[in-house]
Amino acid sequence: MAAVQIKNVEKYFGETHVIRGVDIDIEDGQFTVLVGPSGCGKSTLLRMIAGLEEIGSGDIFISGKRVNNMMPKERDIAMVFQNYALYPHMTVRDNMAFSLMLARQPKSVADERVMKAANILGLVDLLDRFPRQLSGGQRQRVAMGRCIVRDPQVFLFDEPLSNLDAKLRVQMRTEIKELHQRLKTTSVYVTHDQIEAMTMADKIVVMRDGLVEQTGTPLDLYDYPANQFVAGFIGSPSMNFLPGVLRHSGGIATVELAGGLRIPAPIQAGGQDGQSVVYGTRPEHMELTDSSHGVATEVIVVEPTGADTQIFSKIAGVEVTSVFRERHTFRPGETIHLKPDPARAHLFDATSGKRLAA
Repeated sequence: MAAVQIKNVEKYFGETHVIRGVDIDIEDGQFTVLVGPSGCGKSTLLRMIAGLEEIGSGDIFISGKRVNNMMPKERDIAMVFQNYALYPHMTVRDNMAFSLMLARQPKSVADERVMKAANILGLVDLLDRFPRQLSGGQRQRVAMGRCIVRDPQVFLFDEPLSNLDAKLRVQMRTEIKELHQRLKTTSVYVTHDQIEAMTMADKIVVMRDGLVEQTGTPLDLYDYPANQFVAGFIGSPSMNFLPGVLRHSGGIATVELAGGLRIPAPIQAGGQDGQSVVYGTRPEHMELTDSSHGVATEVIVVEPTGADTQIFSKIAGVEVTSVFRERHTFRPGETIHLKPDPARAHLFDATSGKRLAA
């Protein structure tokens, strides 16, 4: 078992409260992604799991053992850093074998583990090169290989793809996910990129200001965000938000937007008559329709991407984004009619940001 439990963990840097009573349970073999904006505390939390930062209060358990006072080398974890942290004067082979050398493993054992990791990561032809002779993606694979040879209980990844270009990030996302499926080692991965979180995670932990906003599978967070922050953070392009007032009349619920414009309230949404709310709808859940069924909106920008068309327009003075699989040739200034899907829209309390469910 290599489950990781984080129990009511707190952390201060001086007067700054960076981790505020965090509780997270990571199951054995699970790929968990900590995601959130810069400064939310996700990397600090990862470093506390690794033993690189002291825990202010609370407890961290790895495989049932309390590790608060254990040295990093005693925790049986391996960490992949953002900057790769390779030794420039060592070959790929020696970089990967270094931890085994420190552990005084026999050379035959080290050679066997290095070759096994090199085969998994496609590094066999690069074993005699130095880091300066490698591309960014190759260096990242070496950094992962150095972790694999240790056969740790837990892998920790601290924004490992942020230094790579966009195309290589996509490739490395796939490689890391494939590696996890093969090794099934418990993994904790930190990123600020919600696309990485959505595509790689078994479980996502969304953090903000040192707090856990919501934990769940990628699709749970996408379909049932707990609050407006999670709804806006998960999904790309991000969810559209229209402030308004909830109205109930004759058993029909509507949301009154600025200027008196009314749209049907989301199905199964809660809330009281007259309550200030925020109507949330994802760009892909907007339908092009005619004037009798949709809301008139003026086109601002059209962005064809080939696979789909993104349209930026305004509803009740608020800029919204729509995404369509079909190709459209709308022009800026043209009026179109959009209809949000009430079955997949959300309603949030304007004050607390919490999703209002029936």
